[in-house]
Amino acid sequence: MYKFSKIIAITILLLWPPFAEAKERGSVTNLPIPRFVSMKAGEGFARRGPSKLHRIDWVYKHQNMPLMITGEYGHWRRVQDIDGQGGWMHFRLLSGNRTVVFKGEKNPVTRRQNVGSDIVFFAEKGVIGNLDECNISWCKVYVKKRKGWVLKANIWGVFENELRN
Repeated sequence: MYKFSKIIAITILLLWPPFAEAKERGSVTNLPIPRFVSMKAGEGFARRGPSKLHRIDWVYKHQNMPLMITGEYGHWRRVQDIDGQGGWMHFRLLSGNRTVVFKGEKNPVTRRQNVGSDIVFFAEKGVIGNLDECNISWCKVYVKKRKGWVLKANIWGVFENELRN
C-alpha cells in the first residue's frame, strides 16, 4: 500500500500544473521555470543582462501583459513575450497574477466550454484578459467586465497541458 501511495503522490506532482511544464526550478525563488507572470507596471524595460547597467532591448507598455519567466538571477527575471522577444526585468515590475493575450484576429469567447456554445464576444489579436480556470482544451477568461471560455489554442499565457481550478 505504501508503494502504491508513493507512486500516486509522485504522479500527481509530475502532472500538477504548472509543474508539468517545468523543466527546472528557479535558483532564487525555487519556483518552476518556465512559468507565466504578468507585468505589474504600465511600463517595463527588458534589458540585455540582469542589471541596470545593461542596455535596454525592449520597452513593454502594457500593464497586465503576460510574460514567461525563463531564468532568474538575484532580483532579475529573464522574460519572454508572445513573439519570443524579451530580456531581463526587475522582479518588482512583475506580478504573479495570470493573464493571457489573444493570438488570432477574431477570437470567439463562448458562454460554455464547447465549440457550439453561444458566443459572448469576440476578442481581437493583442487583447489582454485575466486567466481564471482551465481544463485540457479551454480556459475561462475575463476581459474588462465580460467573461467566457476560449480555446487554449487562441491564447498565449497558459501551458498546453495546464489545468487550473
